Amino acid sequence: MSRFDHQAAEARWQAVWAERQSFAARDDSPRPKAYVLEMFPYPSGRIHMGHVRNYTFGDVMARTRRAQGFEVLHPMGWDSFGMPAENAAMEKGVHPGNWTRANIAAMRAQLQRLGFALDWSRELSTCEPDYYGQEQALFLDMLAAGLVYRRESAVNWDPVDMTVLANEQVIDGRGWRSGALVERRKLNQWFLRITDFAEDLLDGLKGLDQWPEKVRLMQENWIGKSTGLKFTFQVQASPPLAGGENGEFGSFDVFTTRPDTLFGASFAAIAADHPMAQQCAAGNPALAAFIAQCQAGGTAAADIETQEKLGFDTGLSVVHPLDPALRLPVFVANFVLMDYGTGALFGCPAHDQRDLDFARKYQLPVIRVVAAPGEETAPIHDEAYTGPGRMVNSRWLDGMTADEARAAVIARAEAEGWGQGVTQYRLRDWGVSRQRYWGTPIPIIHCEICGAVPVPKKQLPVTLPEDVTFYVPGNPLDRHPTWKHVDCPQCGKPARRETDTLDTFTNSSWYFIRFASAPDDRPFDPAVAAQWLPVGQYIGGVEHAILHLLYARFWTRALQRIGKLDVAEPFAGLFTQGMVTHETYSRPQAEGLPPIWFAPDEVERSASGATLKADGAPVEVGRVIKMSKSKKNVIDPDAILGRYGADAVRWFMLSDSPPERDLAWSEAGIDGAWRFVQRVWRLANDNAAPAAGDADSRLDRQVHRTIAAVTGDIDRLQFNKAVARLYELVSALERAAPSPSRRAGVIAVVQLVAPMTPHLAEEAWALLGQPGLVCDAAWPVADPALLVDDEVTIAVQVNGKLKGDFSAAKGSDRATLETAALALPGVQRTLDGKPARKIIVVPDRLVNIVA
Repeated sequence: MSRFDHQAAEARWQAVWAERQSFAARDDSPRPKAYVLEMFPYPSGRIHMGHVRNYTFGDVMARTRRAQGFEVLHPMGWDSFGMPAENAAMEKGVHPGNWTRANIAAMRAQLQRLGFALDWSRELSTCEPDYYGQEQALFLDMLAAGLVYRRESAVNWDPVDMTVLANEQVIDGRGWRSGALVERRKLNQWFLRITDFAEDLLDGLKGLDQWPEKVRLMQENWIGKSTGLKFTFQVQASPPLAGGENGEFGSFDVFTTRPDTLFGASFAAIAADHPMAQQCAAGNPALAAFIAQCQAGGTAAADIETQEKLGFDTGLSVVHPLDPALRLPVFVANFVLMDYGTGALFGCPAHDQRDLDFARKYQLPVIRVVAAPGEETAPIHDEAYTGPGRMVNSRWLDGMTADEARAAVIARAEAEGWGQGVTQYRLRDWGVSRQRYWGTPIPIIHCEICGAVPVPKKQLPVTLPEDVTFYVPGNPLDRHPTWKHVDCPQCGKPARRETDTLDTFTNSSWYFIRFASAPDDRPFDPAVAAQWLPVGQYIGGVEHAILHLLYARFWTRALQRIGKLDVAEPFAGLFTQGMVTHETYSRPQAEGLPPIWFAPDEVERSASGATLKADGAPVEVGRVIKMSKSKKNVIDPDAILGRYGADAVRWFMLSDSPPERDLAWSEAGIDGAWRFVQRVWRLANDNAAPAAGDADSRLDRQVHRTIAAVTGDIDRLQFNKAVARLYELVSALERAAPSPSRRAGVIAVVQLVAPMTPHLAEEAWALLGQPGLVCDAAWPVADPALLVDDEVTIAVQVNGKLKGDFSAAKGSDRATLETAALALPGVQRTLDGKPARKIIVVPDRLVNIVA
């Protein structure tokens, strides 16, 4: 018998599926609908093993649901706008569109080679006008509904690349590409009012019981609901500053979640961008210089938390709201941001580590106001106390718990009129303006007379100009000689287009709706989309657990609010898969230089270590980490597919490791997957013809129990467990004698592995003489009668030591069990012809013989 020819089988069955449009989803199908979706890829040029694993998981779900009688939507598209294409344009002298479309063609061919059951008729690419033009229409709908606005905002500005950078693109205070020190600038930006949906987004998490708990918690923390006190500090200056009366200098608001610690306050701090800071700096060059220093840093909250805490004493003081005789100094501080809270805070050093570090630096008082039992007079040293306790040094609050004190302070503030209890959120409105070319043009025209005017919908899409260059830093749209110059749609006077483009997260915030319905004349048909939505099973990396998923949830809710869609949650089920990993190989260089990395195919691996094939000299074997181009520990899918075939690669991706955990790539693992493919192929060959003889009830039972177990494993996305059960069944079938039961078992195996190894399954299905295609066959259903445990295993001991076991019908009588136990070879050898002195029988479990 010849081996399974994966190359011939892949070509043959992929052509058949394409010709028959086997996986095209029909909107008008009477079957129940299932929507399976993996997060669509960025077209970087080649797929990697992470893609292979992610899409294999989705494909197994899609194929299984289809076999179970569902009409399945399983589409593919491309998240194709973004900075990598512009970087390629700058570095390689190519147009971003040409680079992107060439990459899409290459990656599409690779995905098709893997035999994924995708509906390619619904393929979309976010960089094409038929997609982003509809996104522009939705943007204008949201603008008309008041969900879009424009305001001045602080941004990370790269002065070399002349563009705004996301917080993640600022590394150690420098632009990730240029290496230039990032500046904090204020620019007019477009925003989406995601904060209007904060409470709804938070409440919606409670119903997402098919999401990982860790993802729901990450989203909850990002939204960051907190209740506390918003109050007003009255400011005084000595001597009085210009514009004030009797030493008064106005006031500013503070929000705190810890009003119980107000008696521990030793300073107030305002952001560098706070209006009061700007006013003070007008007559204070030293303060102006400090503010400039603060603004030179990025806006990432994580960076601000870890940087050295610096402040500038303004000379102002504020009146303590609970004691008018107390004054607190006011600092401008680099760790306070205008975009968080009110841009001002009070510092309680004893109970906040950041405040404590600041107080120690500027010799400010540290007053304990919360203490655990026995710690009432314990001093605060280098670590703030953040645990539970009762109030101390807090006058009329003393003895209360922190919660009781919090409520009491809020009640007094509201009664006396200087504050009120409020709920706030960490979430901020979504700034969507980007000073880049390769993105969705914002459909706005700026007119000196009419202001910001929406582009009329009949003029959409506003398309990107093709004749752009990237030799000069900055946004090509801003310096294009003609593109931005247009007439105002309202007054007809000369005006200019908005040259910012939308954040690429907007592209991925509604693509799943466009997959479900893509008419030419509007973004989607709500009735058709509602047939498919929400996505039943969404699969992707946990790195998208916050922003992408949060923005998609917001976008869907926004469309619901403006009457475009009757769906709130876009993804009913979410699964976050682990990464594919590999050990690294390197050699050190001179001190101060990074190591030299080598790819796995450059290295000869052995039990004792690794050597470089080129020179035979040793290389260092490093940790097993996520496959990374920079560390060169990547495996080329094309090379592996050519050698082992798509089915072996898919099988390996499903085996060994639970899908939510990382999978370590190994030659032994892919070899084992290839051998399994060959084993199934041999079984199909050995059982191609109908078999005579009696049924094998024990084998029938194992087959049906495997059907039931594998079905449940796939439903729970426990693919590695399904793989393990199929290994066991294949081994049992290999040992079994030819019989109708064995052939029926082989047919069942082919059906069960069909979602995992589809080319092998189609080839074996045809070889076994089964009708049609296995991808069209109904999923096997376990016979309930064969799932009942009517046989038990009886352990047999002699003088308390195990001597063997045997199978017996459940509920067998004592005499039957004694006779079977005494007949075991191990028992007979131990008794050596002597009669048993006593036999103890535990029904359905044990026979213990006393010799």
